Amino acid sequence: MIEVDVRRRLGDFALQAAFNSPPGGITALFGRSGAGKTALVNLLAGLDRPDEGRIAVDDAVLFDSEAGIDLAPEMRRLGYVFQEGRLFPHMSVRRNLAYGMKGKDGAANFDRIVELLDIGALLDRTPHALSGGEKQRVAIGRALLASPRLLLMDEPLASLDMGRKAEILPFIERLRDELAIPIVYVTHAMEEIVRLADMLVIMSDGKVAAVGPVEDLMSRLDLRPLTGRYEAGAVLTVTVDGHDARRAVTRLAFDGMTLLVPYFDIPVGEELRIRIRARDVSLALTAPTDISILNIFPGRVVEISDRKDGQMDVIVDVGARIWARVTRLAMDRLALQPGSEVHALVKAVAIDRQSLGRRTGSNFRGDKGIP
Repeated sequence: MIEVDVRRRLGDFALQAAFNSPPGGITALFGRSGAGKTALVNLLAGLDRPDEGRIAVDDAVLFDSEAGIDLAPEMRRLGYVFQEGRLFPHMSVRRNLAYGMKGKDGAANFDRIVELLDIGALLDRTPHALSGGEKQRVAIGRALLASPRLLLMDEPLASLDMGRKAEILPFIERLRDELAIPIVYVTHAMEEIVRLADMLVIMSDGKVAAVGPVEDLMSRLDLRPLTGRYEAGAVLTVTVDGHDARRAVTRLAFDGMTLLVPYFDIPVGEELRIRIRARDVSLALTAPTDISILNIFPGRVVEISDRKDGQMDVIVDVGARIWARVTRLAMDRLALQPGSEVHALVKAVAIDRQSLGRRTGSNFRGDKGIP
């Protein structure tokens, strides 16, 4: 359990953040630049001191202004992975990793961490001979060898291109699932949140705007200004129901429905999380025929929000809540209102592959199954 309730004034900026996160998994801090994400992580790490409040991880109190507790950073047993690897340039990878080791646990875990992050072939190299993705894997390894009770990751993929991000994401999934170390993960990339996170903390202007499971927060229209106009959409938990290899299609089941997507080499029965962007969903009053769109879900309109720019956001309950974005003209022509019966149309190829990820505890190895 991560408990945070802190206040800190930094010049004209006031940080006031409170949330509790359940044990294990990844808690993502999301918000625009300047929202206070890094400032909050630095308070957790002990690199800055709250004016007042309390920080605790499980039974360990790291900071409590009333009790006079303020553990030094080196006493908090936290691992910190920065946006840049910050490796020692004059040391080999092996020595960089060894620098982070603490006690017998670190030494005992060396081989396991090296294997988990697939950096065995890098041990005798120096940082200048590593790619950006390799440097970050080594930085993660160094943080883990400190035997942390909590791992802090501050936008660890922000400086990497899409190819390097795709290289690192499966390793972060492994940390979550195989080491069971709780992670606080700072990012402004929604695809990383959908793929990795269990809990989402949305920050705005130094305050926590919302806390909850990713699926719940991403379907809330009131959070649209904070989750992003372009990124808006529903997040669903689905189960791989089967494959049609000849037609290159995979069936995903959710709430009594079947979603057809391009073929994924993923074992049947695996539980995944997917994102369907609002801009990729169309609405019809009757089920269309002779159409290339494979996914047509009957449902009922439960909420409509006016974006004030000629477009409307519509939440449709099809068993799960799906988010559609239509023009005001389209809404008027269809006479849409809460309670209207409609069909939600989703193109199979519109599914966001970059954010497709396995749920916590799944045995599926995402790096082998998702291109």
